[in-house]
Parts: sequence; structure tokens; C-alpha cells
Amino acid sequence: QVQLVESGGGSAQTGGSLRLSCTASGRPFSRFRMGWFRQAPGKGREFVASITWSDTNADYADSVKGRFAISMDGASNTGSLQMNNLKPEDTAVYYCSAGRVGSPIWDYRGQGTQVTVSS
Repeated sequence: QVQLVESGGGSAQTGGSLRLSCTASGRPFSRFRMGWFRQAPGKGREFVASITWSDTNADYADSVKGRFAISMDGASNTGSLQMNNLKPEDTAVYYCSAGRVGSPIWDYRGQGTQVTVSS
């Protein structure tokens, strides 16, 4: 089992920045890939970004490319999502997720942290 806890959510104005953190416990994070998803009110869950510890390649949703940056530290079992140039449409609950490397399934998910961007 892997337990994930997000932190760092809050409020920002358009153009501002926030940094989300994800702390994992239970198993070495380095054996997993990490992803961030978000869900806005009345909408489905949306992929934001993902990364694998064993390589530096990261994937991003088109809507956040060039503005968000994902990172992962397998040694300390932590991950983060740096969000810059925030827009009101970034408002959502953000979830940290973890899945086994090579598997398309996201086995674990945190409880989420709220991000609100005002215009």
C-alpha cells in the first residue's frame, strides 16, 4: 500500500503561482510513477502531468504545458507540481496519484487539495 498526502493548495490571482507537494509513505516512491490530476466543480477528472523517477521524461496536458512543472524525488518519497501563470480555469481539486512503472493504472490517490484562482 502507498499513502499519499497533498499539501500546498490555496488561493492565487490570475498570473500567480502555487506549488503543490505530495508525500508518499508505505513503499519506496522510486518504484512508482507519479501523476497529478484535477477535478473542477461539475466536471470529470482531468490528467494534468506525470513523471517516472527512473527517467526525467514528464508528460503534461496541453492546457498546462509551459506553465506547470512536475518533479519527483524517489529518495525522499516526495513529489511536487509547480504551477505558474495560473488561470481561473485552473481552479479545481488537485490529486496526487501513484502507479506502478509500466502499468496504465493509477493504483493510489491522495485526498486532494483545493486550488482557487481568481481573476
